[in-house]
Amino acid sequence: MKNIFKSILNLLLPPRCCHCGKAVLSEDTLCEKCFNQINFISAPYCKLCGMPFENEKDANLNLVCAACASKKKVTRMERSAMLYDDFSKKLILDFKFYSRTQNAKILTKWLYAAGKDIFNEGVDLIMPVPLSYRRLLKRGYNQSAILARLLAKQTKIKADVFNLKKTKHTVPQSLLAGNARLKNVKNAFKLRKEDKVKGKRIVLIDDVLTTGATLNECAKVLKKAGALSVDTLTVARVKKD
Repeated sequence: MKNIFKSILNLLLPPRCCHCGKAVLSEDTLCEKCFNQINFISAPYCKLCGMPFENEKDANLNLVCAACASKKKVTRMERSAMLYDDFSKKLILDFKFYSRTQNAKILTKWLYAAGKDIFNEGVDLIMPVPLSYRRLLKRGYNQSAILARLLAKQTKIKADVFNLKKTKHTVPQSLLAGNARLKNVKNAFKLRKEDKVKGKRIVLIDDVLTTGATLNECAKVLKKAGALSVDTLTVARVKKD
């Protein structure tokens, strides 16, 4: 009966593409034209940061990119579903700032696909990057927490959306660059209960990875508290020049 009612409803009010609003056959999806414009990240990519290599030759010579090879990393692996460009930007910003929380379902599907390397290595806990109380109050929801909950439901891995908290209100990272981003989030995060992460393999969830300053600061807090490993999984990432 439920399926019949849903079919009738879809005839009267057909599902819409999450990006352009065009009628589609099923809910929480994109039309073919929009789907083909998404720049999904696929192999070959750096086995640590997940940044795609420019060509197969680079990947065969070195499975780790030059940036990762030259510095000690806090995280185990970083993965993102797509590149952050003019097209994906609308899909993410609508979800993040304009209450289109329904976009979370399709974004979570892509997160799950992008995180296969991480999940294969083992994950005990899913945690979102938190918002400051002031920003959460203004927005009404934490987009990363929504993604974390949906991903936990799909993977059957426990999510903890409250333990990691942001202790100070900071300038939006999008308004800063370089070292200013690092200073902006330094000592901005804290755990309510450190024992809850000790010995755990944790994956941090966020919407966009730009420089990684926020995710790295969160990872440092988790590792200091005894987390066995910390991976990051984001919907999109900015491609380095």
